[in-house]
Amino acid sequence: MSDRLRVPLWSGLSDRVAGWRNRKIASFEFQKWASGNPLTRRIARGDADRLYDLVAGFVYSQTLLACVELRLFHLLKDRAESAQSLAVSTGLAPDRMLTLCKAAAALGLLKRGRKDRFRLGRLGAAVLGVPGLEDMIRHHRLFYNDLADPVALLKDRTEPSLAGFWPYVGGKTDDIPDDVAVTYSDLMASSQLLVAEETLRHVRLDDTKHLMDLGGGSGAFLGQVSASYPDMALTLVDLPPVVETAHGHFRNLGLETRIECVGLSFLDTEIPRGADAVSLVRVLYDHDDPVVQALLRKVFEALPPGGRLLISEPMSGGMKPTKAGDAYFGFYTMAMTTGKPRSAAEHSVFLKAAGFVDIKKTRTSRPFVTSLITARKPEPRGT
Repeated sequence: MSDRLRVPLWSGLSDRVAGWRNRKIASFEFQKWASGNPLTRRIARGDADRLYDLVAGFVYSQTLLACVELRLFHLLKDRAESAQSLAVSTGLAPDRMLTLCKAAAALGLLKRGRKDRFRLGRLGAAVLGVPGLEDMIRHHRLFYNDLADPVALLKDRTEPSLAGFWPYVGGKTDDIPDDVAVTYSDLMASSQLLVAEETLRHVRLDDTKHLMDLGGGSGAFLGQVSASYPDMALTLVDLPPVVETAHGHFRNLGLETRIECVGLSFLDTEIPRGADAVSLVRVLYDHDDPVVQALLRKVFEALPPGGRLLISEPMSGGMKPTKAGDAYFGFYTMAMTTGKPRSAAEHSVFLKAAGFVDIKKTRTSRPFVTSLITARKPEPRGT
């Protein structure tokens, strides 16, 4: 029997219908007709708007970056100002400031009032209300630079800036300068506050006595855990220079005696034992498959029977690709030159191979921030 005959009838019919539809849509004459027909006008205009936003998206993001760099949201937090006044405060020419303010107003970041006075819009206020978001917006200078020639990036013909910013992800853990480690740890701390909030909203750790956070950076996640679970023993594991930063963070929170910090590379050495739960927060998608598989085996060995594993990170949508998981993080990890976003199904395959059971994905309210998977090391038979 030929391959063509083995294809289900409905699948072949669906492909033919989709092909006919796409050929029609790709026709200029059809587009002209659809944009004028009362029955299809709204769909055609919606498609045109979405395509325009894809083309103009970089301009939108750079408008946001300019507002952050010039601290416009801070200047307008409590009052409305004219473009002239804002120009004086920021060192821009008045006409350039007016252009920026009108662009920001078009994007919902600012609101334009009477007498050309501008005030903070809802989205601009949200930027100030999300911890670390301004740091992440500034950080995207590197990512956008790497995407200046996306085909060159796809063909591996560039030296991406992000690969230098995150030097540890390729396993290069020796001799990382202290200032580099501190820089990426500070950015992790800013971004992980939101991740920690989303994670702890959807996963309960009431039965956990001792949680070990692998790759915990400067301790943002464990700092949040400590507030929610005051009786839980906590251990942070990360590279020695990063652990030094974590010590300072915990000292500022008054947690230096409660949270143990262990400086090591979990890629090169065994994982400490003693915790009945391990968390991997934005760790696995930084690494390629062989590294992830080896790390999960190490975690499995370190956990006691019945021990729990928590994975919190952005994930691919699998058969239903998502803008955050597959478009954004797909290219972000490509620019890092290592790692990739994985679907829940892909994580499940690796977890089962390592020996884990009771593998569950928990739905979050903001999957663009993080998605969650929990798993357990099985108890010995007969217990």
